[in-house]
Amino acid sequence: MNNTNPDVDVFFGALKKWHNELSKLRAIILECQLKEEVKWRVPCYTYNNGNVVLIHGFKEYCASAFFKGALLKDPKQILIQQTENVQSGRQIRFASLSEIVAQEDIIKAYIYEAIEVDKSGQKVELKKISDFEMPDEFYTKCDESPAFKSAFEALTPGRQRAYSLLFSAAKQAETRVSRIEKYEERILDGKGPQECVCGHSQKPPRCDGSHKHFQ
Repeated sequence: MNNTNPDVDVFFGALKKWHNELSKLRAIILECQLKEEVKWRVPCYTYNNGNVVLIHGFKEYCASAFFKGALLKDPKQILIQQTENVQSGRQIRFASLSEIVAQEDIIKAYIYEAIEVDKSGQKVELKKISDFEMPDEFYTKCDESPAFKSAFEALTPGRQRAYSLLFSAAKQAETRVSRIEKYEERILDGKGPQECVCGHSQKPPRCDGSHKHFQ
């Protein structure tokens, strides 16, 4: 296996599930001459500093996830949109080592296409924040607090989108107001709804509840 990264070796040393499957995916991807790194606590493979694909495991499956998967042709119809809110990324999911071995040539073909997409400079046209619904209670809060409005506008598009989905999901006005008030401090601090604000998380930037041990 060429061009392996010691940090990824550490990742595999700590794996309790999907070790053989992810190891095989790792070998396949490295044969495609991508650079191996660790990002978001999982193995990530890049071309000229551009993110192409990463591998990770879940409870029911492991996956190779393409950053610009929405732009791939997907002739085998195997790319999966993880949730309806994921705009760019797409996964190929596997439940066993044998599935990966059987599809090795297909996986490589998708990787090579993903590399060409990245080389071309193509980008997924993401929805604008104005394309997402924000409840009236949010705009009322912005009118009441210019600091809140400025802080929200300074958030990254991903954080803004997360809050728009969170606030709009509440069916009752009272609940929407409560959520906005609950997350006001996070917004003022430039944090997303799931990001750690206590500083104790072992899985930053997400909060894993480690703060509970310090109470």
